[in-house]
Amino acid sequence: MSKRGAKGIVELGCIQNTGFQEDDKTEEAVDGDAENRTSIVGLSSGGEGDAYTQIEPYAGMPKEVLLLYSHRACYRLPREILFWLTIACTLALISLTIAVIALSPPCLNWWQSSPVYQIYPRSFKDSDNDGVGDLKGIMEKLKHVEFLNIKAIWISPFYKSPMKDFGYDVEDFREIDPLFGSMQDFDDLLAAMHDKGLKLIMDFIPNHTSDKHQWFNLSRSGEEHYKDYYIWANCNSTHPPNNWVSVFGNSSWTYVDEKKQCYYHQFLQEQPDLNLRNPHVRNEMTDIIRFWLEKGVDGFRMDAVKHMLEAKHLRNEPQVDPSQDPDTIDTEFELHHDYTTTQLGLHEIMQDWRAVMDVYSREPGRYRVMITESYDYEEIDKTMMYYGTPHVKESDIPFNFYLLDLPTNLTGAGAHGLVNLWMANMPESKWPNWVVGNHDKPRISSSAGQPYVRVINMLLLTLPGTPTTYYGEEIGMENIEVTMDQIQDPFGKFNPNSSRDPQRSPMQWTGGVNSGFSGSNNTWLPLHPNYTTVNVEVQQKDAGSVLSQYRALSLLRQAELALQRGWLCYVWSDADVFAFLRELDGLDKAFLVVLNFGQDSVINLSDIKELPEQLTIHMSTKQEKDGKIVQKSSIATARGEGLLMQYSTHTRFNPGHASQCFVSDKACYLGALDILYKC
Repeated sequence: MSKRGAKGIVELGCIQNTGFQEDDKTEEAVDGDAENRTSIVGLSSGGEGDAYTQIEPYAGMPKEVLLLYSHRACYRLPREILFWLTIACTLALISLTIAVIALSPPCLNWWQSSPVYQIYPRSFKDSDNDGVGDLKGIMEKLKHVEFLNIKAIWISPFYKSPMKDFGYDVEDFREIDPLFGSMQDFDDLLAAMHDKGLKLIMDFIPNHTSDKHQWFNLSRSGEEHYKDYYIWANCNSTHPPNNWVSVFGNSSWTYVDEKKQCYYHQFLQEQPDLNLRNPHVRNEMTDIIRFWLEKGVDGFRMDAVKHMLEAKHLRNEPQVDPSQDPDTIDTEFELHHDYTTTQLGLHEIMQDWRAVMDVYSREPGRYRVMITESYDYEEIDKTMMYYGTPHVKESDIPFNFYLLDLPTNLTGAGAHGLVNLWMANMPESKWPNWVVGNHDKPRISSSAGQPYVRVINMLLLTLPGTPTTYYGEEIGMENIEVTMDQIQDPFGKFNPNSSRDPQRSPMQWTGGVNSGFSGSNNTWLPLHPNYTTVNVEVQQKDAGSVLSQYRALSLLRQAELALQRGWLCYVWSDADVFAFLRELDGLDKAFLVVLNFGQDSVINLSDIKELPEQLTIHMSTKQEKDGKIVQKSSIATARGEGLLMQYSTHTRFNPGHASQCFVSDKACYLGALDILYKC
C-alpha cells in the first residue's frame, strides 16, 4: 500500500510473507509462532497501522509451508481415506477378475460352436469342366457354406492317388492329386477359408498307403530301411498266413512272387497296411501331420483308426459261426476281429499325435481338432476310449455313427434309444457329436424317406454337441440309381448291392445343365433326375424349403445359449414321438423339441410341472405353424413333423430328474451381469 507524505513523497508499505524469507531465516519462519505466519501491513506515516490476515493456505506457497499445512488432520485424513480406498478398489477388482476366471466355464471352441460340413471333393463343384469336382470348385462355393452359418469344413481325401478307392489309397501324402488341382490351389483355398473365418479339417489316412507309394515299392524290393514298413508274412500263392478277411471281402493277404511273401491289407489289395509298430513308420506319419499343420490346416479326421495295429502272432480269428466251413468265409462280418482291430498300443499312438497337434494349438484361436473314425457297432465302449482319459487327451470327438441306424429304428423310441446310447456312455464332461449321413452310408432322404428329412435335420441341430452334415443333406438330396456299367466304387464292384456310389452323386446347385455342377458333357457319376426341383438355387428362394429351415436352425443354434451348451432332458418317447428339453440354469428361456418319427400323434405333457400351460411354436417343419400357441396337454404333430417350442420359466426340470438329463460342461447364467459361471 502507499500514502502521500507531507512533503509529497509517497512511502510504500510492504506485505511480509514468510515464504520469501532468506534461507538462513527459513527455520525461524517455519518454527515461529502465529505472528510469523501472519502477513503484516505496515504504514510509514503517523505511526498509524492496522493488521491484515492472509487467507490460509495460499497459492504459490513453498514446499515448507505446504508441509506445514499437510500435517493438519483436515487435510491428512481425506488423503489417507482416498489412498486406502484406491488400494481396496484395486484389490477388489483383482479378486473379481480372478473369481470370474476361476468360475467361468471354458469358452466353446470353434469345432463345438459350429456344425461340420463334409465335402466329397469329386462331387461338390467342377471348376475345369472335366466332370470331376476339385479344390477351385470348393473355393467357388464357400459362400454356400457361409449361407448355412457353418464355420468348419471337412474335405475327403485329395492327396495324390491312383484312385482305386477315390483318394483313400494315397501315393504321396505331401502332394495334391492333379485331378483336384495343385498345391497352390490348396493354399489359395485355405487362405480364402481363413479370410472368411472358416476352418478346414483334412482327412488323414494313417492305416495304409497305395501300393504305388514309394515306401511300398522300396519295401517290396527288399530295401533294408523299408523292409518292415508294411506287414509281411511267409506264405505261398495258394495258402495265406491265416483267415483274416478284408473289409472289401475275401482274404486280406496278397502274395508277391518276387518276395515269396504275402503283404497284409485290411481294405483293397492296392491299399497295403502300414506297420505302425515300426517307430520309423510312426515318425514318418507324425512328420506328415506336422507338414499339414505347418501349412495351417485346422485339424484332422483320422480315418479307420481301429485298424491301425494287428496282433503280431497272426493267429486265425474266431468264426462268428463255428460250424461254418472256413473255406466259405469271405466277408468281415463272419469273423470276430479280436486280432485285427483295437489292439494294445493303438491309443498311445493317438495320444502322441494329439500331443503334436497341441503344440500347434497354442496360438489363440488356432486350436487343431482331432476327430477319429471307428465303426465299433455294438461295442460302444471301444468308441468312447478315443476320448482319452481325464489325464491324457486323445480325440476331441470320436465320430458318433449310431444315428446312421435311425432309418432302421424310425420311431420316437428308436430315436430316443440311439441318442441315449451315446449320452449314457459318454465320459463325464466330454463333448457329444452326431452324424446322420456320410460318403459311406445312404442319404437320409432315401434310407428314412423324404417325409422325414426335415425332422431328422431338426434333431441333428437341436441336440447338444457338434452336428456333422454331409453335402446335399441340407437340401434333401436322394441316392441315385447306378447301373452295373456305371459302378465306380470298388466295394460295389465286389458286391453291387453294397455300392456307395448312389450317395456320392454331384451336388445339385441349379436347375440348369448338369445342375450347375459341371460344364462337361459327362460327369463322373450321373445326377439325380430331380435336380431341376431339388437344388440350392430354388430352395434359397423358398422360406419354407429344407435348405431355409436348415439355415434357420443353424442360426438359432448359434444364438441361443440353451441350445449351445444347455441341458438335454428327455420328457417323452413312444412309437411315434421323441421329445426333449434344452434348458440352461439361470436362463429364463428354454426350448421344448417334439419330433415325430412315426405317424400323426398327440401327446400330453401335463405331468411335466416345469412346463408352462402354453408354449409358443418358435419353428415348425410345417412353416404355417410358426408362432402359434399350443397347450402342453395337447401337442399335435403330423408324420415327419418337428416342433421347436420356446417358453419362459424360472423352474428347471433337470434338478429333479437327474436320470433323464445330461450336460457336457455344466454352466449357469447370471442375468444381472450377462455372464456364464460354473455352478
